[in-house]
Amino acid sequence: MSQKRVPVAVDAVHCATCMMGNVCLPAGMPNHEVEQLDQLVKERIKLKKGDILYRSGEKLDALYGLRLGSVKSQLEEATGQVQITGFFLPGEIIGLDGMLDGEHGTNAVAMEDSEVCVVRLKDIDDISRYVPSLQQQVRRVMSKEIARTYQVMLALGSMRSEARLAAFLVNLSQRLSALGYSSTDFIMRMSREEIGNYLGLTLETVSRLFSRFARDGLISVSQREIRILDMEALEELAGHQAS
Repeated sequence: MSQKRVPVAVDAVHCATCMMGNVCLPAGMPNHEVEQLDQLVKERIKLKKGDILYRSGEKLDALYGLRLGSVKSQLEEATGQVQITGFFLPGEIIGLDGMLDGEHGTNAVAMEDSEVCVVRLKDIDDISRYVPSLQQQVRRVMSKEIARTYQVMLALGSMRSEARLAAFLVNLSQRLSALGYSSTDFIMRMSREEIGNYLGLTLETVSRLFSRFARDGLISVSQREIRILDMEALEELAGHQAS
């Protein structure tokens, strides 16, 4: 794995014109407040695949808006064992795991060439005095992250293997739809091995379930390209918890 990449400032991108602005910014935010938000993003970081954005135990001094690419969060034991705790897509916020204790609880690793906008916490505090909706946005994003974490814990604790994968695909579809992408046709940025690690399943089980879902007409699969053919059936399967 690559060492942590040193942040490099690049040309600024204004929030009002950013392609992810409709996702990151609160709906209906007045133009004068959007202009204030432009002061938040003073740097961006480009990451190569495998680069580490931050490590577990490091002080939390910024949040990161994923502009391009994809990132995974993971715990790493001294023995070398790795547990993936989350996947992040463009438009989503990285670093919220450190908000409670003031330090990051996981490593954030780029799954492909990626780019993040850096938002320093001290700047959030300063600008929130002039942009009241900013604090509301931060709380909204944190609430979504808590809900996502709860769903994963529920899946790992009480769902059968097929329900876990179905829930993962439904959740990914919903997130992509919220970001303005197709909810039924997408490319999996994570490998099947990474999906298995995240869901507590073996690679063999994940591969078998993908084949089964395709055979049953729920999805079609071409390498990492996924097409959801029967969302209703996937959602029903995801709702079947283990007895």
